[in-house]
Amino acid sequence: MAMATDAVTGTDPHTRSSRSKRPTRTRRTTGEKVFSSLNYLVFALFAVICAYPFYYLIINSISSNNISALGEVRFWPIGFHLSNYGQVFQLPGLTLASAVSVARTVLGTAGTVLVSAFLGFMFTQERMWGRAFWYRFTVITMYFSAGLIPVFLIIKGLGLTNNFWVYVIPYLVQPFNVILVKTFVESMPRSMQEAAEMDGANILQVFFRVYLPNMTPILATVAIFSAVAQWNMFQDTLIYITDQSLYTLQYLLYMFINQANSLAQAAQNAAGGSLSAIANSATSQMPTSIQMTVAVVVVLPIIFIYPLFQRFFVKGIMLGAVKG
Repeated sequence: MAMATDAVTGTDPHTRSSRSKRPTRTRRTTGEKVFSSLNYLVFALFAVICAYPFYYLIINSISSNNISALGEVRFWPIGFHLSNYGQVFQLPGLTLASAVSVARTVLGTAGTVLVSAFLGFMFTQERMWGRAFWYRFTVITMYFSAGLIPVFLIIKGLGLTNNFWVYVIPYLVQPFNVILVKTFVESMPRSMQEAAEMDGANILQVFFRVYLPNMTPILATVAIFSAVAQWNMFQDTLIYITDQSLYTLQYLLYMFINQANSLAQAAQNAAGGSLSAIANSATSQMPTSIQMTVAVVVVLPIIFIYPLFQRFFVKGIMLGAVKG
């Protein structure tokens, strides 16, 4: 059968209508082009400003120690070498501190994600006893804190000082993460839970088998927040830990830099030559480039991990922040 054609144009009307539905590309005005160019320029400059500190650390870590100590390495490495990394991996306690940092990051992140997911889900259940009270009680801790001394007394009373679990337990409930998950769960169709309950599922089965597998975007977002915070934390080690076997990598870096700076300052203020010799000896053992190398070793793992979750990050933060 011959295909019908338009009597006037002689073309197939279906083809013509499909062509008419194609989006037409509008020509941008000069003002729009200038605005886009300025946007690209501003964001490129902002990206350079954000990336330069990491670049500065890297080029100083592979440059000559003497030149780096003078602050002359700014844009490219001078006197390229990799011996600093060999020295850093021989620093006392580095391997154990790295293991502690990895362990606290993995366990702390897993615990925070699971607790945030469960609380966020439960706060959407109208039949939960005292739901409004417990939700407000959780959120209010974002704005009010007991202070350092009461918190220290509580941690000590719970027996968590000089205990690895002080890195995990106090950070399990993060109100901001709970709010993100709760908002995300509220955007999911309620029919999923109703169908599961009609099949005889209890509340835990609904959470673990129905909701949890569908929370990947928001849980990846929570995991990023928690992992970065756990990896970078060193204040809790400073306050609660005196056992050297529980030192984290970040606290070890803090100690190395502090000791070198303190001794160097003492050398400048001392009148005698003995203290100056001690300080110079200490700073020669921990030059600026070595400090930079330790910083690179600390920063690089979290930089490599972040891109793995980045594809979930934007979707999760948007769905978790806006309902509907």
